[in-house]
Amino acid sequence: MTTVKTPADEAEARAIQDELRGLVVLDEVGPPPGQGLIAGVDVAYDDERDLVAAAAVVLDAATLEVVAESTAAGSVSFPYVPGLLAFRELPTVLAALEALPATPDLVVCDGYGLAHPRGFGLACHLGVVTGLPSMGVAKNPFTFTCEEPGPARGEASPLLAPDGAVVGRALRTQRGIKPVYVSVGHRVSLDNACAHALALSPRFRIPETTRRADSLCRRALREAVDALQ
Repeated sequence: MTTVKTPADEAEARAIQDELRGLVVLDEVGPPPGQGLIAGVDVAYDDERDLVAAAAVVLDAATLEVVAESTAAGSVSFPYVPGLLAFRELPTVLAALEALPATPDLVVCDGYGLAHPRGFGLACHLGVVTGLPSMGVAKNPFTFTCEEPGPARGEASPLLAPDGAVVGRALRTQRGIKPVYVSVGHRVSLDNACAHALALSPRFRIPETTRRADSLCRRALREAVDALQ
């Protein structure tokens, strides 16, 4: 794993994004759905104490059973700036990933990849610095637009940037339920990312990777806060 330098200011953060954006690999299909080890990562914040906790949960893609999990907690090292959220989250997320006993075949982020105002969301940033295939599954379309996909599970519609470029897909993971928004991070195609999102969401709207990581990072944050009291 690669450590992430904390930028001194917004200008340096944007320069780092500009440099790393060119390293995103978009011509690989990625690992097949339903096989291997899939990690979900998520973070939780305590803004009052400037604490952040991250969780990494690894599932067996065939059974969706948890095979490994880890957490990390620390101080928030970069202010909240729209479009630069990855710099707040990456150091702790990387620490959680490094603590895993096995390297996942794919990392699923609770957030965005190419569907990002600067074309370089957390899933892209994490993929480039780790070298791992990565993708984002977000709960809302952020600044992008799409037509409502059909009502059946698996139906999708393009997620569009203001210039009309396709940056992801609105994907219906459960019939009649609000879609999720899938975007490529690194070393995986959009078709394959959507197939993974469906395979990871057999019962609920949100992928099991994210559901498990969300629960774990919230618990880790509570423990970190308790340790300060």
